Amino acid sequence: MNNVTAILKRELGNYFATPVAYVFIVIFLLLTGVFTFYLGGFFERGQADLLPFFSYHPWLYLFLIPAISMRLWAEERKTGTIELLMTLPISTTQAVLGKFLAAWMFIAIALLLTFPLWITVNYLGSPDNAVIFAGYLGSLLMAGAFLAIGACISAITRNQVIAFVIAVVVCFIFMLSGFPMVIDFFKGWAPQAMINAISSLSFLTHFNSLMKGVIDLRDIIYFTSFIGCWLFANVILVEMKKAD
Repeated sequence: MNNVTAILKRELGNYFATPVAYVFIVIFLLLTGVFTFYLGGFFERGQADLLPFFSYHPWLYLFLIPAISMRLWAEERKTGTIELLMTLPISTTQAVLGKFLAAWMFIAIALLLTFPLWITVNYLGSPDNAVIFAGYLGSLLMAGAFLAIGACISAITRNQVIAFVIAVVVCFIFMLSGFPMVIDFFKGWAPQAMINAISSLSFLTHFNSLMKGVIDLRDIIYFTSFIGCWLFANVILVEMKKAD
């Protein structure tokens, strides 16, 4: 665990050692503000809640999180520092976990900085703060799912742009899997069990429940197991590339 913590601190420090982290946080905060107050019609709705804020998170994460994850392993391979990292007395699992947790913590910091919105709705009315908490929890778990995909894809290539594009496409597929146009495609020939399985893979299906304040253990298990599966694949890919 000490090795994971050491990598986490190293990676998290690297984020704030360059202007990239601050630029990302500023862009994230600006976009959440625009989506909440302008596109989401925050004041026009006349309700003291953060539903307009959370409803746009999947689309924000679709592009912003792959932009973070694309460098996790692609940059290490391009610069050759992955060989140095692997010579340290740490396992591949510890390296993957440390890098992932650092990036996830960075996203959590950006999400935490949106607290003025929570203060605003409490000032304007009497919102259900339990629902808001569930929304933040769901957003953080969904961000981890996006990040796990991006980190795994980053281990495939040295090119960060390719890692970004592939991660966006894969994340988009998991978002769309619950949409009617996808389900309708399978309805004509696929068994109902298969249709239900495809629908259950959608990020939006699970996030929407949490966003509305319904903390269902099945949604939490989905996101945590999803993250675990992609991190396991990440470990395998790093081991394969190390053997090349």
